[in-house]
Amino acid sequence: MVCTTVKAGAECAFMTKAGCGYNGGSCHPIVEQCEGCQRAIEVSSGKYCSSYPNPAIKWKTSACNFATHMKVETKNEQKINPLKASKRNNKKK
Repeated sequence: MVCTTVKAGAECAFMTKAGCGYNGGSCHPIVEQCEGCQRAIEVSSGKYCSSYPNPAIKWKTSACNFATHMKVETKNEQKINPLKASKRNNKKK
């Protein structure tokens, strides 16, 4: 449904016919870590996240999984079993 509280005119998953169903009755503004994210929308009452109603909780323990401005580094390091590696080397000889 379309939000009628703080993000007026934007789609919100928590909006119901009775009003905002999120804890506290409205969305919370973005935090400092959210600056630069493509999901942050600016409305007349401030900047809010279009994906999550309380961004501070997402950043509390680690990086937000919705953040578009953060790059996740993955390591593709394979474990090599030394026994199998030695058998492969013996076959090649």
